[in-house]
This record gives sequence, structure tokens and C-alpha cells, in this order.
Amino acid sequence: MSKAGAGGLGADYGSDRHFMASNLAIDFQPFDATPAGDLVVFVGDDLTPGEVARQLNPGLERLIAEAAPVERFKGKALTALNLTKPPGLGVDRLIVVGVGSGEEAAKLDWTALGGFLAGRLSGRPGHVLADVPGTAAGPEEVAQMALGARLRAYRFERYKTKKRDEENGPPAKLTFAVADVRAARKAAEALDGVAEGVMLARDLVNEPANVLSPEEFARRAQELSKLGIEVEVLDEKALSALGMRALLAVGQGSTRESRVVIMRWSGGRAADKPVAFIGKGVVFDSGGISIKPGGGMEEMKGDMAGAACVVGLMQALATRKAKVNAVGVVGLVENMPDGNAQRPGDIVTTLSGQTVEIINTDAEGRLVLADLLWHVQDRYKPQIMIDLATLTGAILVALAQEHAGLFSNNDELADRLIAAGRATGEKVWRLPLGPEYDKMIDSKFADMKNTGGRHGGSITAAQFLQRFVNDVPWAHLDIAGTAMNAPQTEINKSWGSGWGVRLLDRLVRDHYER
Repeated sequence: MSKAGAGGLGADYGSDRHFMASNLAIDFQPFDATPAGDLVVFVGDDLTPGEVARQLNPGLERLIAEAAPVERFKGKALTALNLTKPPGLGVDRLIVVGVGSGEEAAKLDWTALGGFLAGRLSGRPGHVLADVPGTAAGPEEVAQMALGARLRAYRFERYKTKKRDEENGPPAKLTFAVADVRAARKAAEALDGVAEGVMLARDLVNEPANVLSPEEFARRAQELSKLGIEVEVLDEKALSALGMRALLAVGQGSTRESRVVIMRWSGGRAADKPVAFIGKGVVFDSGGISIKPGGGMEEMKGDMAGAACVVGLMQALATRKAKVNAVGVVGLVENMPDGNAQRPGDIVTTLSGQTVEIINTDAEGRLVLADLLWHVQDRYKPQIMIDLATLTGAILVALAQEHAGLFSNNDELADRLIAAGRATGEKVWRLPLGPEYDKMIDSKFADMKNTGGRHGGSITAAQFLQRFVNDVPWAHLDIAGTAMNAPQTEINKSWGSGWGVRLLDRLVRDHYER
């Protein structure tokens, strides 16, 4: 193992796990605490601060009213007005953040708002008066702002030898002034594991493939045992004995051995069936014999983002002691084109006994997931199964990078995922499954082909997976557009987004915890 890969989970987050992410430390104080550094206040589209802000700073409303026309600031949501050394406030800067009209303010994305204000502070210490006009900004909302600020502060720069000046000093401090310090801190602690899970997933996706081999990925997943998660790592000998021939076929062209990691969190009652999450973990995907074009191939280090999400989710559940039984399973392989690689035209027998004709060796993720899905539903008898995979480029053609593709055999599970997506901003869009699409992957020589042709590529990939699910309520999330080379948002400035951790944690919180 290279020295660069030896840091372990959470090694860069500082000695204090709570409220610390990269260069940001978060604290909570009462409203009347003396501000330090920059002061952040909120206004609606009438430019009026909240009642508490006006009482603590009598000249504040007039100051904003005089400065706003000069800067054309109208208080719209996620806009800001900066005033340097404002008279009478005793702070370095006043940052006035807009939350919009009453209706707009009532629908605020609190996580995005926290990310926005962290971006405006740009690493400087800040004091946020969590007194938001037109809303009921209670402890839960403040905790979401703190989460957004933490996620915005994330950076992946461990391989840069020259770092920015602010990284050499102590972490910047962001203080939220609130009505109930204890309640706000408790609410933020409940989201602590989610923040760490997202950042762990981002770290894994951002790592280069020469560091993050299947063996190294498995080693990092084993670190979760420190949180009380039971972790089992299956090597190639064990996988062969089980009959995971489809998964092993994907990795047979690589000099690096494949691995499967099974993580079990037992936070529910012993009799409760687990919820199961399965992740595609192709640590690098060259396409195999059906090799990809050279342009952009470096991005295929992120073809394990589904597995990264599952590991991050398991960390989140264990950190917050979720009252649920959960199984997380990731298949870790490298798809390379050497003389031992599988070929187009090969036929492989999956763990289920079904046979697959290989049409294109670059349609490899579904082979990994096929064996995992069968193993999970057969061994653990879960109440639901959800798999995540950067599975098809076709999903980008259909949905761009705004939604992940959702396929499911169960309307209730699909509706719950859609609702969780709306609540977290990790949005999903349901696409169809049906017998007409299923016929597209029938083979002349085997039970099925691993591709269905150009048309409906994301759908036929999902149809392939459904053949290994039986009657278990199941959902497939195609995250190729959302998990790597991710859109830059108020809470993510990273290439790897950690997409799916917040979505699935919310799903579990809302529906599967006792």
C-alpha cells in the first residue's frame, strides 16, 4: 500500500470530529453573545432584518436601507450585501444575506443557505445571527445550515504540495447565535454522522485509482468496525467458492484482485429484517477489451461512486446510532484489458445460475451488481434493496446532472425515494420498466445479453438488474450524472459529490427506523 493511501477514514478531519470539517469549526452561542469576525444577518425582500437583529443592533435597519440601493441589493434568496467596517457594529464586515419574499422564505433550502453563507465568509471567522425573517428558524433549521456550511468547506487537496495560506493556520470558526443553544447543538450532533458520511464518500471518489485499489478500498471500509459495524471482506478465493463468477469476470483482466465488502449495522430489534444497500465499486474502468476513448478516461477513477455512497451511508447510520438493521455491500473490481480479460462473445454464469452473453465488456457494472443483488436477497432476506451505480452514460443523455435515474419494482419504495430527494435536494426521477424493454436483452446463446443496444440504455441496464431481484422491493439508482464530475452547488465544490448519503439517510430516518 502506498504511503499516500495510508491515512485511513477521517484522518484529515481533525481531532474533534464534532462540528469540524476541513478548515471549518462550528459553535453555537446565545443571541446576545459578542460577535467576533464577520457578522451575518438575514433580510427578506423588504430589506428588514429579524426582530432580534434589530434589537441587538438598533442602527442596522437604516444601515442596510442606505447601502442596498447603491449595490442593487434587493434581498432575493441567496444573494448578499457586504459592508466593510460598518459604523456602530464593532465588526470587520457585515454580510447581509437575502432570503426572499414571505412565500420564498417559507420554502428555503436551509442546507443550501448554510453553504451560501459559508461561501460568502471565504474562510474568515463568522458570527451568524440565526434570526431569519418570515420563517421559523428553529434548532432543526439551524442544524441544516450548519450541515450546509460544513459540506461547503470540504476540499480534497491531500496531494497538493503547496497549500493555500489559510490551511496552515487554525480552522476558521463559524458561530451560530440562536435562541436555544442546547437544542441547536443537539440537532447539529444528529447530523454529524451525515456530514462525515458525505465527506468520506467524497474522499473515496476523489482518490486516484493508483491509490484506491480494491484492496485499499476494502481496508478503508474495514475502519468502520471502530463504529460498531461488523465488516466482512471476501477475497477472490471466497468469491469463487460462493460462485460470484460474473463479478470475478469483470476483474480478471487486472493484476489487482477483486473484493466484496459486507458491512452490517445492527441498531434495530433482532427480529427486524434489514434494509440493504448495494454499491458498484469499479475503482477504475478502462472499458476492458471494449476500451473507452482516451478523452476523459481519467474520470473513470470515479466509477466506484455507488460503493463510496454505501460506505458513507453506513458511517452515517452508525455514527448517529440509527435504530435500524442495515446491510451495506460493495463489489470492488478493476476493469482492465490484458490478455486474461473477458471478451465480447464470452458467456458467464452468474451466482443465480443464470447465464449472460458478454456483448460489450464496458457494460461491466451490471455484472458486478447481479451477483451482489442475488447474494444479498438470498442471504439476508432484506425488507428492501437499493443499489447505486454510475451505470450508464445514457442517464446523462436523459436527465443531465439534475436528477439521478430511479427504477423500481415497488411504487411505495419509489415514492419514498422521490420524497427523500425533494427533502434533501438529491433529486431522483423515475423511469419505466416493462416486458417490452426486457425483451431487448434476450440472447440467442444465453439467458440474457449484458447490453440491449443504443436505445433505452439506462432502462435495459435496469431490466438486467431486475432479473436478479426476485420479489424483494427494490430500487436502482443510476448516479452517473450526479456522483462524479458533479455540478458545483452551494454545498459542493468538489469533483466527487458524495451524492446519495443524505438521500438514503433521510429515507431510513423517515420510514425504516423503529
